Amino acid sequence: MSGQDSRLLGRWGEDRAAEYLRRKGFAIRAANWRCRFGELDLVAEDGTYLCFVEVKLRKNGAYGSAAEFVDRRKQSRLRAAAELYLVGHPTDLQPRFDVVEIYAPQGMQTGKPEIFHLENAF
Repeated sequence: MSGQDSRLLGRWGEDRAAEYLRRKGFAIRAANWRCRFGELDLVAEDGTYLCFVEVKLRKNGAYGSAAEFVDRRKQSRLRAAAELYLVGHPTDLQPRFDVVEIYAPQGMQTGKPEIFHLENAF
């Protein structure tokens, strides 16, 4: 898979995650927010929490759950990016880190991908 194909697939997964969160009552505040520490896939709020959401897309769980790929190093970068986001976007909401796992066996051709929302994942 080329780099461009991979990016398109990633964006497709992030769009599915955003739709899923909206259906659960979340408002999406930012998508693909970038800074020197990396990227926040989604920033969403539900009235109580400001959620920094890492989206993980996989064909299946054969090599472990998608959330398992959010290792300590990735978590550290996400925390640093979230801190920088909060400097520019102050809020009274409680910050939280979530992971949305998406399993799409046929990639973007998957009609109904399986989606799991892991709240307060780390």
